[in-house]
Parts: sequence; C-alpha cells; structure tokens
Amino acid sequence: MPSFDIVSEVDKQEIRNAINQVNKEVSTRFDFKRSDARVEQEDYKLTIYADDEFKLGQIFDILMGKSAKRGIDVRCMDKGEVEKITGNKVKQKIMIKIGVEAELARKIVKLIKDSKLKVQSSIQGNTVRISGTKRDMLQEAITLIKKSVTEFPLQFQNFRD
Repeated sequence: MPSFDIVSEVDKQEIRNAINQVNKEVSTRFDFKRSDARVEQEDYKLTIYADDEFKLGQIFDILMGKSAKRGIDVRCMDKGEVEKITGNKVKQKIMIKIGVEAELARKIVKLIKDSKLKVQSSIQGNTVRISGTKRDMLQEAITLIKKSVTEFPLQFQNFRD
C-alpha cells in the first residue's frame, strides 16, 4: 500500500553554518564595533545577545537573511521575549520548531477527511502518515496539503509503493 510521511525538519548543521556567518558579519560591521553582539546555539535553541534592542533587531534580520540563503525556512523560528541582562545589554531566545505539532497534525487529518480523497491519514508522534491504494491519490493529497498549509514548513518523505 503506497504511503508517505509529512514531517517538519531543520538541518542542525545548516543552522550552525548560518550562525557562523551571522557572527562573522557582525564582527566585521562598523556599527557593531566594540559591541558584544553575537548569536549562540544550543541544540535547536538560539540566543541573540546585543547591546540594545535596536542592534538585537538588526542581528535578527541578518540571521533571517543568512538562514534563508542556507535553505532554512524562517517560518519555523519562534521569537521569545526580549530580556534585559545588565545595564543596556539584552538577549532574546529563538526556538526552532521541529516536528509537526499536534494541533497542526489534527488540522491536516481533518483536511484530508473533508476532501473526500480515498486515502487514510494517521498521526504518529511528530509525523503524519498518509496511505492510499493509488499513487495518484497520494499526489493529490500532497497538492492539497501544499495549498492549504502555508503557515508552517512541511516536507514529504518516505514515499513508498
């Protein structure tokens, strides 16, 4: 029975490369001279450090640009609150969301059922598995999901016959 999985993944190495590019650019820019501005990574948690909120915003914009160039979808980045450290210095945490969240998975399953396509969908942890009797139906399901779910990056993997 043909099937495929709907997942949401981000390559950790590409994140690391984007952060290295951001830190390199920040260290060479004139407006960040004698500044303690940087981005640090801990697994899928990023922390931006800057001297003030304006510079924090600039670093975030640089991070978005470098991430997009490296093929990381910026819709999976979730900004946290700006926190004061000491004096004027601030930091901001950015969570990189991986896996299909339960609410989005339920939305995908409901979308498939409402479409009357002859496929079955099931939630399996952080993935949604779609299976059907014909490949054409699975391809129609992929097209439907791509059109309907635009707020979060999804990948389609493990296409089996």
